[in-house]
Amino acid sequence: MRVVRLGSAKAAASELALSASALSRRITALEDFTGKRLFTRQHQTMKLTEDGRQFYDAVAPKLDELAIAVGSQVEDGRVLRLHLGVPALFGSQRLFPRLPDLRKRHPRLHIDIDSNQLNESRLGDTLDAAIMLLKEPDPLLYSLRLDQNKVYAIVATDMLDTLGNVPNEKRLEKQTFLIHHDLPESFDAWKMAIGLPNLEPAAVDHFDSGPLMLEAAAQGLGVAIMHDDHFRRAGDKRLARLFDIDVESPYSYWFVCRPKDLESRPVKLFHNWLLEAGL
Repeated sequence: MRVVRLGSAKAAASELALSASALSRRITALEDFTGKRLFTRQHQTMKLTEDGRQFYDAVAPKLDELAIAVGSQVEDGRVLRLHLGVPALFGSQRLFPRLPDLRKRHPRLHIDIDSNQLNESRLGDTLDAAIMLLKEPDPLLYSLRLDQNKVYAIVATDMLDTLGNVPNEKRLEKQTFLIHHDLPESFDAWKMAIGLPNLEPAAVDHFDSGPLMLEAAAQGLGVAIMHDDHFRRAGDKRLARLFDIDVESPYSYWFVCRPKDLESRPVKLFHNWLLEAGL
């Protein structure tokens, strides 16, 4: 399933902690067993053949059912395990401070946290559920919106005098802007709202970590385009909001999982707690 999702034996082998050659031997053994060529191979990429697609469509749902059935038989054990995808900033600001309450309510529920390369295609494979920054979740997934945000431009407090109280194109075009990979359209929304849709800054630096963006802004390395919630929860006196202009964010935090996975006990316990906790 990972080879199908990732399109690469090398990438799939890395996730499975196997060598590429070991995974390749397993695929060859499966093709020998079925008597069908399941993949076409071109350099590092692998794609399903027509026979491969038919085999995958027939077998993948059964593997899902098997995983759920196995999970239901071990629920009476000592630990319920949830593989949860969480952005680092959401985890540090909103989830971790509340996890002691979850542990108190459900002491057998333990969570494996993954904050790397979060995307919806990993659900049902390496992730049971996830909290993601999205415009709109895949309609085939179960989704629960957790918030609605404004876009803030966040700077070091000592930059406020330099940039002034109202947007000034000549001043702003000399700045470096800090943009998160998960919020690519936020900068455009902010530029439009301040009346400078064609603003071209000196540079745009991209980050995959919200905490590092906030620290970079605090050190005066640029103007961070982030959510108002990130700014308030940081409580960092070194940081300030630039301009008092409301900008609706194109993105929200969503809890997402496959509908069938919502029936598994670890996912259900976490989901129900999430609703009650109001994160």
